[in-house]
Amino acid sequence: MINGEGPFLQAHVDPLAGLRTAGDPPWDVYLTGTVFLDIIFTGLDSAPVRGTESWARGMGSSPGGVANMATALARLGLRTSLAAAFGDDHYGEYCWDALEQGENIDLSPSRTVPGWHSPVTVSMAYEGERTMVSHGHEAPTEEPAPDSPPHARAAVASLTPGVTAPWIEQAASRGTRIFADVGWDDTGRWDLAGLADLAHCEAFLPNAEEAMRYTGADCPRAAAHALAEHVPLAVVTLGSDGAYAVDGRSGESAEVPAIAVEALDPTGAGDVFVAGFVTGTLAGWPLADRLAFAGLTAALSVQEFGGSLSAPGWSEIAAWWRRVQSVADQDPAALSRYAFLEGRLPEVTRPWPLRRAVPTIGFGRSA
Repeated sequence: MINGEGPFLQAHVDPLAGLRTAGDPPWDVYLTGTVFLDIIFTGLDSAPVRGTESWARGMGSSPGGVANMATALARLGLRTSLAAAFGDDHYGEYCWDALEQGENIDLSPSRTVPGWHSPVTVSMAYEGERTMVSHGHEAPTEEPAPDSPPHARAAVASLTPGVTAPWIEQAASRGTRIFADVGWDDTGRWDLAGLADLAHCEAFLPNAEEAMRYTGADCPRAAAHALAEHVPLAVVTLGSDGAYAVDGRSGESAEVPAIAVEALDPTGAGDVFVAGFVTGTLAGWPLADRLAFAGLTAALSVQEFGGSLSAPGWSEIAAWWRRVQSVADQDPAALSRYAFLEGRLPEVTRPWPLRRAVPTIGFGRSA
């Protein structure tokens, strides 16, 4: 195990507790995609060299792919439903159990595919970088169930240039708020018109390079304003400079700097950022607070290895907040940016930094 400290029980926080009513949808967030088994090797002194054997000082395994986002949402207290295909091998059983039993994620829209093996990614972390090798095959297609997607407050989607996903329009027509990101456009066209499902989205969260290519703007902030003409809320992540957002309905904009941390593994940080932003949005927080919270959760995640392994819960957030308040010579202005956390955090007794035990296939779950 990495870090080797036993499991840490998370404090349960419901960020939507004051907003829930009897007529609410059963789920806060719905998402769909491919679940990988991630096997992470850490503590490598350098990249593997051809013809030699490299030994890693640590390793762990966990569900990856769309499971990174699902886990991040669930650990922030959102009732999360995931539709995915799982292999009928031991890897698939492990991923299903880790998500359903370990993270309390609803898998009723998911399915086990007989004779289909689980996609696998091996990730090697060294010198602050990572190298990944993946293998997998497309799962056999299946007719969507009549009640799919399930009714949810929000859904997270990954847009693909030139491709529409009918479930996005279907979910939006039922009042589900769609939060979308996008991958690299391998066609090189970078045409917003090719993102047809953007018309059904409430928020679009590209990175700076993607935003500038899609809009032709010469800076990320100008790109955010341009995107806000096509989607109600544009959020552009700026890497080490933080994030910038524009609300196209109100004209409000907000910018929050990133938290300086030692980044050990960036895997899943973008998913964690989106999960934090969705959480703050559903909770009705001000735009700047949502950006700050998303950036904080992403910063906490990169200090640990792995994707879903590193997604922080409320206990990690609370421990960080208590710790930074005790640091001498703290900039009061910087500290005040996160004052909105007061009253929302659980009490924690363990010192910062908290360390999660990394699950490994073959070990039973601790009580």
